[in-house]
Amino acid sequence: MAGDLTYLVWSAILTVVMMLIAVAGTCQQVGLPMLAGDRQGMPEITGWAGRATRAHYNMLENLVLLAILVLVANVARKSNANTILGAQIFFWARVAHAGLYIGGIAWARTAAWGVSMIGLLIILWQLL
Repeated sequence: MAGDLTYLVWSAILTVVMMLIAVAGTCQQVGLPMLAGDRQGMPEITGWAGRATRAHYNMLENLVLLAILVLVANVARKSNANTILGAQIFFWARVAHAGLYIGGIAWARTAAWGVSMIGLLIILWQLL
């Protein structure tokens, strides 16, 4: 498996871990019966659990972009050291982003997101 595909899989695993963290925090705030029910009237999730949920949604949005770029690079046979580097940068920046987001560290979180976008642009550049 190409290195960029490997980092795509690791990014998917990171997304699942982030989901589990968000669910654990939400369950802690509203309880399992509310989560297992229809969620009607569920209160807003706040604090670290709310940030974990938002971080997870943000990762989902960005994972789609990574998947498109990496898969197109592989289908077009343009996967190379630069696409691998871009995928690595994306993954590690997203690990940092998740921790910073859940920890509530705003500007550093934004910087980590920016670095992950650089990773995507590196891959995109190989496709243009």
